[in-house]
Amino acid sequence: MTPDTPEPDLAGTLTVDAIEGRYARVEREDGSTEDWSLASLPCGVQEGDVIRLTVIDGDLDIEIDHAETQRRRASAQAQLDALNQAAPSGELDL
Repeated sequence: MTPDTPEPDLAGTLTVDAIEGRYARVEREDGSTEDWSLASLPCGVQEGDVIRLTVIDGDLDIEIDHAETQRRRASAQAQLDALNQAAPSGELDL
């Protein structure tokens, strides 16, 4: 990176899409995905976790946003439950 090149905007959130080996595929807020080393993420991170990135005085702070992770999991479960309620019951005739 040259001095004229702006530093990438690291602040924001990531969602851990998948973990494979020593890497995690994360989704940025704009929908793009990147592979990050698990060593660069908070200890104990799991698939579906929301990671909050904050830059304070040039230092990057990375932490799991447990409240947002729980809110998103509850929302996904509610959507799944609603879909399952609309499913037909009993035998299906093909």
